[in-house]
Amino acid sequence: MTILFDRRSSLLSLLLVGCLLGGCQPTSPEFFQGYAEGEPVRVAAQQSGVLTSLTVQRGDHVQTGAALFSQEHAQEAAAVTQSEALLAQARAQSANLDTGKRTPEIAVIDAQLADARARLRLSTDQLTRQQTLRAKGFISAEALDQARTQLARDQAHLAEIEAQRSSAQLPGRKDERMAAVAQANAAQAQLAQSQVRLAQKSQTSPVTGQVEDSFYRVGEWVGTGQPVLSILPPQNIKVRFFVPETRLAAIHAGENVRIHCDGCGAPITAKVRFIAQQAEYTPPVLYSENNRHRLVYLVEAWPASKDATRLHPGQPVDVTLK
Repeated sequence: MTILFDRRSSLLSLLLVGCLLGGCQPTSPEFFQGYAEGEPVRVAAQQSGVLTSLTVQRGDHVQTGAALFSQEHAQEAAAVTQSEALLAQARAQSANLDTGKRTPEIAVIDAQLADARARLRLSTDQLTRQQTLRAKGFISAEALDQARTQLARDQAHLAEIEAQRSSAQLPGRKDERMAAVAQANAAQAQLAQSQVRLAQKSQTSPVTGQVEDSFYRVGEWVGTGQPVLSILPPQNIKVRFFVPETRLAAIHAGENVRIHCDGCGAPITAKVRFIAQQAEYTPPVLYSENNRHRLVYLVEAWPASKDATRLHPGQPVDVTLK
């Protein structure tokens, strides 16, 4: 009996020591399974046309504003040239209405004005002579009337030429000038539109990142709005993981989590941005307390851009709460 009691005492002692030691050990962290995912930026053709150049390929790292691809643009370039010519024409017409007639044209009017003045002097002298002769009875009253008519005619002609000289120095009428300005503005807008359409034939990178894929080859026809390349910027890399229903209350949007992956080195800190409102996986079981652990909810966390480059889309990860 003594030996049996000693054995039981020793066993209880070992169990007690084991329990104490087990209680002193730190609890292992709780891991949630997930994977990295990227949201690439798809760069599309803004107009349809044949792809003439593709300056990047899959795997290349591009900076914002770097040239990506271009399409055939002969028609758009011709439209720009035509619009530039129409704008120059409209501006010239508007300037012509603002300045009046040209100097050579005014010189012609001045010559006509000098001739009209000379004719007026001549007809004035003739009328004076005719009046003298009529007073002496050498000419008829009809001859005197002809001299007076000629003088009136020359006076009217001089007034007409003087009016032409004055109007030649004036700009066009207000309505004409307004119409010319409107026409020049319309030509300017048409040129801007043509330049935009030409610029749309060459695409640059809207983001900095890695080229994930190209969907067309040089020489192929690309439709309007069709993606030609996809680029993944670091800020578009996120982690999706799944949390059981029983642990959902422990995670909140805006909090940080730690991401662990093979070959990533130190854990990566990421901020929770999205928590699904509905269960990601709902097996056909009753929602009893014994089965709630089978429900999992999708959670998305976004690491900083400098750390996101350590992750690769599709890579499995483990997530722990901080």
